[in-house]
Amino acid sequence: MKRHEAREKALQTLFQLEGTELTINEAMDHVMAGENDNFYDLLVQGTYTNMATIDEKLVGHLENWSIERLPKIERTILRMAIFELEYMEDAPARVVMNEAIELCKTFGDDKSSRFVNGVLSKFTDETAN
Repeated sequence: MKRHEAREKALQTLFQLEGTELTINEAMDHVMAGENDNFYDLLVQGTYTNMATIDEKLVGHLENWSIERLPKIERTILRMAIFELEYMEDAPARVVMNEAIELCKTFGDDKSSRFVNGVLSKFTDETAN
């Protein structure tokens, strides 16, 4: 499975987990329908497991927004991107940002990609210094 497709499926899984009583394994089985992909597994498990820490990092980069007020799709995409930027070292920051923007264009509305780009740009600028 290509990484872009794995990110799409990870987004669908994490989106599904929020606000439901599904377990992480049930959500993963539902989205993957028996398929296996190591990158997908790492992205879902890592984002889900580290969500509290990711949210803490994210809060400092949201202007006039709280995590709870963010639309669910943007919140999920940002969490995945922050996980990749902070915990995985195999993709450059610009690739992670571009992938997050593409996910917004596919699953969000017209303003989603600009918003996510702004938050992630601020995040990467501050963590690079």
